[in-house]
Amino acid sequence: MGNTCCFFCGCVDQASVGVIERWGRFEKLAQPGFHFFNIFTGECLSGVLSTRMNSLDVRIETKTKDNVFVQMLCSIQYRVIKENADDAFYELQNPKEQIQAYVFDVVRAHVPRMSLDELFEQKGDVAKTVLLELEKVMGAYGYNIEHILMVDIIPDTAVRKAMNEINAAQRLQLASVYKGEADKILQVKKAEAEAEAKYLGGVGVARQRQAITDGLRENILNFSDKVEGTSAKEVMDLILITQYFDTIKDLGNSSKNTTVFLPHGPGHVRDIGDQIRNGLMEATSANVE
Repeated sequence: MGNTCCFFCGCVDQASVGVIERWGRFEKLAQPGFHFFNIFTGECLSGVLSTRMNSLDVRIETKTKDNVFVQMLCSIQYRVIKENADDAFYELQNPKEQIQAYVFDVVRAHVPRMSLDELFEQKGDVAKTVLLELEKVMGAYGYNIEHILMVDIIPDTAVRKAMNEINAAQRLQLASVYKGEADKILQVKKAEAEAEAKYLGGVGVARQRQAITDGLRENILNFSDKVEGTSAKEVMDLILITQYFDTIKDLGNSSKNTTVFLPHGPGHVRDIGDQIRNGLMEATSANVE
């Protein structure tokens, strides 16, 4: 009889690990590469496990402490531990379902103790808690949990609408506060500007009156020196009456003014002169003080 081949070959891909059995029992792990197996010794390549990173997305519906139903999207990244690949091969028939079940259990035990606001603020803590629990359980089955991310937290539609309305109301309130502060600043600046304008206007009027008084004083002194026998009071009366008639003339020439006729007897002219003189003297006295 011819020689019968008693070997067969098998190949384990890169980033994978093979499980070798002898007579139906686990013998050893096969590293990536080409392998020969002796059929007379009962060796065979029972299976191959990938050691690449796997990702599992889990959607969980639960309730918070303040009775708000939320959906949480959790992303789990895991891989087979090379040294414990036999446990991963024999212990779990469906690792994804097992991981998902543990995630459900941990999240639904942890989240109901938190309010909705706390859940949003501490979602990293929830992910850390899930990671620690999964590492304890899945490590015994030959799986390592690399990362857990809480991708999204989705409250009930009515709750999201209410949260958006609250947020909008708070922003409008803040905008009103800023607008009120801006209006207040504008009013203060406007009042300060008006006060400054009135002050400067008063200073201008006072200087104008002082200039008029100085001019009248100079005219009186010049006139008294040039015309003998005239007193300062007589010169002052003459100047005031002259200005008074010039003013009436200017009023009469303006078409936009209403002409008022006043009695112009000697007594009235004297009274007018006394009033103008007294007003200028009081203004000068106030300015000097």
